[in-house]
Amino acid sequence: MNHHCPPSAMRMAASFTLSALILAGCGSVQSPAAGNTVAGLHSAGPNETSPSGPSALHSMPPVPATGGQMVWRGPVPEHVVIVIEENHSYAEIAGNPKAPYLNQLMRNGATLTNYHAVEHPSQPNYLDLFSGSNQGVTDDSCPHTFDAPNLASELRAAGLTFTGYAEDLPNAGFTGCNNGVVGLPIGATYARKHCPWINFSNVPADESQPFSAFPSDFSRLPTVAFVIPNLQHDMHDGTVDEADAWLKQHLDAYVRWAQRHNSLLIITWDEDDESADNRVPAIFVGPMVRPGQYAVAANHFSLLRTLEDMYHLPPLGRSRTVQPITAIWRS
Repeated sequence: MNHHCPPSAMRMAASFTLSALILAGCGSVQSPAAGNTVAGLHSAGPNETSPSGPSALHSMPPVPATGGQMVWRGPVPEHVVIVIEENHSYAEIAGNPKAPYLNQLMRNGATLTNYHAVEHPSQPNYLDLFSGSNQGVTDDSCPHTFDAPNLASELRAAGLTFTGYAEDLPNAGFTGCNNGVVGLPIGATYARKHCPWINFSNVPADESQPFSAFPSDFSRLPTVAFVIPNLQHDMHDGTVDEADAWLKQHLDAYVRWAQRHNSLLIITWDEDDESADNRVPAIFVGPMVRPGQYAVAANHFSLLRTLEDMYHLPPLGRSRTVQPITAIWRS
C-alpha cells in the first residue's frame, strides 16, 4: 500500500530540517571575545624588542573581530597637550603633599589608577608612546634615526598638526643628544632621549621647538603637542615639588583656557623608579572629562590608541593590540 505525506507534513518536515541546519551553523560561530581571551601576549614586530615583566601584560584586549578600527564615540578636542614626567610611581605622586598642584589636577580631572609604563629604561617608553614601538631600542643610547610612521607623521597625513616642545632645547630642530658642555652630559638640562620625535626623519625640524616657543595664545597650539620639561623640572634630577611648581607656573593658564575651549591636558610618567611594577599616574583634565578615579587597565600604547582614534588615524604598532581609553569621557 502506498503512503503519501500530505503537503502540510512535507512543508513541516522541510521547515524542521532547515531550522536544524541554521542552528548547527550558528553553533559554530564564536563571539569576538570567545576565540581571543588571553590578553597581553603577542609577537614583537621586526623593529621592536618586546618588553618583559608584569608591565608587558597590561591592557592588551582582543583586536576587534573585523580587524578594523574601533568607532570612536568619545570627544574630539581642539588641542591636546601631553606632559611627560620622569621616574616616579603612582604612590609617589597621589596624595603627596609636595605635589599640591598635581593632586589638584587629579581631583579636578580623571586619574587612571591602573596605568602602567611599558618597560625600562626611559627612552623605549617615549618611543612606545610616540610610535607604538620601541623601534628596537632597549636603552638610553643616542642618537637613533628611524623612518617609521609615528604620531606626528600620521597627524600631518590627516591634515592635522603636531609640535614637540622641550625645555632647554638649544634651538628649533636641534638634533644633539644633550645641551651639555661640548656635547657631553656634563651640566646638561636637556636630553634628546626624552624627545622621541627628534629620532624620526619624517618629522620636520620645525615641529621640534624649545619650550620658550610654547604659545601664550593657546589657540595657536597644534592639534597635539608634547611638552618635555628639563631634567630639573621633570623629576629626573629635581624634586617632586620643583616639578609641581613648574607645572603650575607654565601650564595652569592652559588648563583654565582649555576648560572653555574644548581642549585637553594629559600628564603621565615615562616609567616608575622600578619600585611599583611600573605603575605610574595618568591624569586627564579638560571639559570633556568626567572627574574621578578609574581602575581601568591601560598603558602607553592605550594612550597612543586613544589619540589615534580621536583623530581617525591608523593605529601604529602595538597600539593596534589595545583598546582606547573610553571610561573617562562625559557622554
